[in-house]
Amino acid sequence: MFGSFSKKAQQLHAYLKLLAVVIRRFVKCSYRFIIFHSNPFLIQLFYFISISFAGFLALKILEPGNEVNRLKNLDLFFTSVSASTVSSMGTVEMEVFSDSQLWVLILLMLVGGEVFTSMLGLQFMKARFKSEGPTKKRAESLSTDLEVPICTNLDDESQLKCTILAGTLSKMHLPEGEHLKHDAIQYLGYVVLCYLIVATLSGSSFILLYLSFVSNARDVLESKGIRISTFSFFTAVSSLGNCGFTPANENMMIFKKNSILLLLIVPQVLAGNTLFPVFLRFMIWVVKKLTKREELNYMIQHPRATRYKHLLPPEHSGYLAFTVLGFILVQMVLFCSLEWNSEALQGLNSFQKLVGALFQSVNSRHAGESIIDLSKLSPAILVLYVVMMYLPPYTSFLPIKDVEWRSVDEKEGNERGKLLKSLIFSQLSYLVIFITLICITERKAMIEDPLNFNVFNIVFEVISAYGNVGFSIGYSCQRLLKPNNSCKDAWYGFVGRWSNQGKLILLFVMLFGRLKKFNMEGGKAWKLS
Repeated sequence: MFGSFSKKAQQLHAYLKLLAVVIRRFVKCSYRFIIFHSNPFLIQLFYFISISFAGFLALKILEPGNEVNRLKNLDLFFTSVSASTVSSMGTVEMEVFSDSQLWVLILLMLVGGEVFTSMLGLQFMKARFKSEGPTKKRAESLSTDLEVPICTNLDDESQLKCTILAGTLSKMHLPEGEHLKHDAIQYLGYVVLCYLIVATLSGSSFILLYLSFVSNARDVLESKGIRISTFSFFTAVSSLGNCGFTPANENMMIFKKNSILLLLIVPQVLAGNTLFPVFLRFMIWVVKKLTKREELNYMIQHPRATRYKHLLPPEHSGYLAFTVLGFILVQMVLFCSLEWNSEALQGLNSFQKLVGALFQSVNSRHAGESIIDLSKLSPAILVLYVVMMYLPPYTSFLPIKDVEWRSVDEKEGNERGKLLKSLIFSQLSYLVIFITLICITERKAMIEDPLNFNVFNIVFEVISAYGNVGFSIGYSCQRLLKPNNSCKDAWYGFVGRWSNQGKLILLFVMLFGRLKKFNMEGGKAWKLS
């Protein structure tokens, strides 16, 4: 009996060992496939959909038991997608979320922000570079005295030692430039991680310190039942990620007189998107001065060699900073010219108006935080905001010849996908399609409520979602042609009043906008001459 049991145990052990080998090889093959053969667009699409579903489930599980605050599944999923794509388009008021749900949104904004996702891209790049190395180096090792060992059919301990030895010898066979490139990519990942940590912690600390000393700002949050620690970290992550969500229903309107707080948030917004390459390059320069690392010097002198699109050459970085500041200045001048004595800035002194104009101008480029009701602004300002929201973050006046780096794989992919790319529309074409579809789904409301559901308001909402900004003109019961006593104004975006079909379309617009960098070359097959 015991012999039979021992025999079965041995068979089970053999099966489990075989299963472990199969699983290990499957994971290894899957990893290599993802690194070398997968489409970056599909990877990022899968990434954003996955974290959006995970965020939806977390928000659903943590939803307050109070039936008054119970939200529809579509609104929860819409909010999760809006946070993960850093779009801040709202269909519900933010104060219905509990403190635990707010931390879920913080996590979604953190992992969906451009700084974090670009850091993940660096890890893929480093893994691919590391995996490509041994194959190339074995051919080069024929002319050397040291050969890279082939680590196969070994036990776990020997496999680990062999892998470490192979990595060391492989590095030795790399040409000097390739060796520096490998190390530069690795150190760049550390620099971006430090950038993210330092920017987030410093931003939240300054906001928390301000709220601790300024009683009127702190009292506003306490009256709403919002913890100042949650608000500080939430706002810092949202600003750095250029999301635009805040835990308060009114966004930043309740702090429009707290100019110092607004000035603390402005650098966070710029550091997370439009001026990220400039801030990153400055950080690398500072760290290089402190550490004297050769890899950091290589990054500065050969930014394209790192294959990191956010690390721009010095001339390009300078022109980018010049363009961003120029856009902000133009917006401030027009804003102050048209809105200085308007209802939107009523009750503010001159300094507060200037800071408010700066805050709005900075946030119109992808951030979306606001201190005023946008529906009260002049049409000319709203049109200007549409243009600012449409422009990509690194739009710059560049009178120099700047050849963008492209990898061999991208060139081969371009050759293989010429037919497919010729069928892809331009960005404007897709936006026209989305706007048309939404006008169809909301056609009944456009007839019954034309002052709220007009074409410009829909265009504004779609462009805001496409730019992942979050600006919204909103919905007002006062604009109803037929007064309705059951209508109540709410602190969420215009999309919150749309049908479920319209919300789903705008959800796709947010995803499309977050991944628009993969379609910037679309529509070139069309000739308009």
